[in-house]
Amino acid sequence: MSEPLHEDPARVVDPAFSETVAEWSRYVAAEATRRLSTAVADGDAPGGEGYRRRAERTIRQVLDEAAQRALGQGRPVLDAATEQAVTRRAAAQVCGLGPLQELLDEPEIENINLTGTDVWVRYADGRREQRPPVVADDEELMALVRRIAADSPSGERRFDPTAPILDMPLADGSRLNAIMEVAHAPVVSIRRHRYRTTTLGRLRRLGTLDDVAVALLRAAVRARRNIVITGGTGAGKTTLLRALAAEIGSSERIVTIEDVAELGLQRDRRAHPDAVALHARPPNVEGAGEVTVAELVRAALRMSPDRVIVGETRGSETVPLLNAMSQGNDGSLTTVHAASSEGAFAKLGAYAAQSAERLPLEATALLVATAVHLVVHISATPAGERVVTSVREVVGAEGRRVVSNEIYRRARDGGLLPAAPPSPDTIDALAENGFDISRLVGGEARGWAP
Repeated sequence: MSEPLHEDPARVVDPAFSETVAEWSRYVAAEATRRLSTAVADGDAPGGEGYRRRAERTIRQVLDEAAQRALGQGRPVLDAATEQAVTRRAAAQVCGLGPLQELLDEPEIENINLTGTDVWVRYADGRREQRPPVVADDEELMALVRRIAADSPSGERRFDPTAPILDMPLADGSRLNAIMEVAHAPVVSIRRHRYRTTTLGRLRRLGTLDDVAVALLRAAVRARRNIVITGGTGAGKTTLLRALAAEIGSSERIVTIEDVAELGLQRDRRAHPDAVALHARPPNVEGAGEVTVAELVRAALRMSPDRVIVGETRGSETVPLLNAMSQGNDGSLTTVHAASSEGAFAKLGAYAAQSAERLPLEATALLVATAVHLVVHISATPAGERVVTSVREVVGAEGRRVVSNEIYRRARDGGLLPAAPPSPDTIDALAENGFDISRLVGGEARGWAP
């Protein structure tokens, strides 16, 4: 490993505490990393407990040597508070998430994106902002990602020219995706998950739902309708799914299945005391140990669930989930990437055709018709706002086509649009669970009469 780029900061006079801590931390972390290069060869993998203990000793040693030089040259040494702050930050850089940790500690940041040394963040309210670089160059960014990958909660992961794409969870539940070699610069994206309790009422206050949609969706969950949520990337599908799950009674047993841990329903023991969270697992560095979402769906059905919730349906789990929905696990929920509520049917058909079962479109349409009751679409506006714009009822299948009625339509600016009347079965199910059906069929603004 090359010598550190930073000079001994004892030579730099800077009265600002934060700047002093930052400069010292860079120097100490770089020097400690250089000395620790032999630790990996000795069998202490980055992220391992042995490596962490050696890193802490090395950091203290670097600081002690710097203090001895300062005393020998008649210069002041660091005070206790500064040295403690430097030790904490240098340890994070050497052992933990390093310079990324400060961004992860900001509660309102939702996404962190790095392209080489460029840093962009997106806040929970939709704002984007460019932030100062957190690494000196591409090589430092790749080294940081390799160290994080070695400490993955799901097992050590590779990030090198033979494995240039990395996708892994972080300890706080965030998701890190990194790419090297096949991009013009190393690219790192971190998606945050704060597991905030979300309700339909809160989404109403944010403008995502109006009063009619809140009442409609609340009744649909209580009526144990199987619901598919559609939308684009970042539209808020998971947030809406979490809000729908908040309407499930505390006496029900819920099994959630996710490729990426996002929902966190099991964390709220008061609302969901009997919730089980299952997470898919990628293969390890030897290519073994993979557990897929499809396997977890099949396993979940043997766990006596009242409801099965799949965070996102996008592959081989499609047919097992639709089978589960059509065989008595009513009240199940999932999300699908689609540009409209009607687009969900084409996506489900494509996934089913590519699955191990290789279902033809006619069989998929019939399966969807028997499994799915409602499709709810959430749209993202250019300003970052999220609005539920469509609720579609599935009523049957004709050949390769799923037959549906759009029973609720809302413009992105909030105005209601004409929609179709629900079927008698849906009217009965919603009315029995407290929804006043006249809110859908009783107004001239909807363009038709009951």
